[in-house]
Amino acid sequence: MRKHFRLSAEQIKPLAVGYGSCLASDRITVDGFRVGYMYRETPDGSGDSGWRFFGGDESQAYSDDPSHFALYDVNTIANYDSAIIPLLSEPVGSAYGRDELGQWLKESPPGDADS
Repeated sequence: MRKHFRLSAEQIKPLAVGYGSCLASDRITVDGFRVGYMYRETPDGSGDSGWRFFGGDESQAYSDDPSHFALYDVNTIANYDSAIIPLLSEPVGSAYGRDELGQWLKESPPGDADS
C-alpha cells in the first residue's frame, strides 16, 4: 500500500539538519498529527539518531504493525512539527510527551522500570 504523506518533498525545508535518521509513526507523516510523544533510545546503527516519534494516540495493536512506521531524516519530522527542534540534542534515555496545553513534559522512556 502506497502512503500519501501530508507534506511533499518540495515542502521540506532545512530546519534540523545533521541529526540523522529516526523512526516515526504514520499518525504524524500520513495523518498530519503533531508529535505527541518522543523518546531517544540507543541508536540502532550508524546514522540513526535514536529518536522515535509518535502521534501519542497509537494503540498497542497499531504500534505492533511495522507498516505504520518508517525511517525518516529527523529534519523531515521537524518539518511536520518544529516544536521538537529544541529537544533534539537531549541524550539517549530522554522521553517527552505533550500535556493538554501542548507543552512538553519529561516522561519515562518505554521499558523504564519506573513507568
